[in-house]
This record gives sequence, structure tokens and C-alpha cells, in this order.
Amino acid sequence: MEDSPSGLNWSTASPSRRLVVARAESYVRAHPDAAVPIATLCRVAGVSERGLRNAFRSVHGMSPKQYLLIERLQGVRRELTDASRRPTTVTHVAATYGFFELGRFAASYRQAFGEAPSDTLRAATRRLRAG
Repeated sequence: MEDSPSGLNWSTASPSRRLVVARAESYVRAHPDAAVPIATLCRVAGVSERGLRNAFRSVHGMSPKQYLLIERLQGVRRELTDASRRPTTVTHVAATYGFFELGRFAASYRQAFGEAPSDTLRAATRRLRAG
């Protein structure tokens, strides 16, 4: 297996924990624009909340909640940087990915990517016009 996005090696986690995380990740990726509840991931992975948390910490070094936040933020970033898309707004894309508190969203986005979401969209728009 390859390294996880957090830089931890999958091989350091037990096979059962890797399987739990793989099931949860598969579900999350199949529902990219949904705010997936932890209870749903537990049901999909067939473990308790504690089991899910332990598996994610073992595989990724973070909680499932942190993982879900990162996945949603990355989804927003993909949407904002996709220059082939029709015109959009940060608010629309953020809401699509389940972010409704825009100030908190913008702060999380800036922390994750080092720029405001509006800057990401603006740069993509410039590239589209230049290209």
C-alpha cells in the first residue's frame, strides 16, 4: 500500500484497521459533496465510533472528523481551481460541500492551503481568461 496523505505509512497500521479506513474512505469518495456523519461511517465500516477513531489515528494520524474536513476542503479547492467549469462563487461551492459558516470555512481553507478561497477562484479565472 502507499503512504497516506498525512505521510503515515499504511503498513504500520494493522490490516483490520486499514480495512476499516479503506471502507470509510471509499464511502466518502463515493459521496464527495455530502457532509457524511460519523455514525454513517461507523455503519459502513462495521465498527463503533471508538473503533473508527482508533483506525483513523493508526492509519492517518488524525481523527475521522479531521479527515472528513480535509477531504471536503480538498473538494472545494478542486472545484475552485477547475478552470473548465462554468462561472461560480465561493459561497456556492462551499455550500455544495456542506460549509455553511463561511467565516469558519474561509479560515479553515486559508489554514489548509495558505490562501483565501476567493484568491484560488480568482487565480483560476485569470488562467481561464489567459488560456
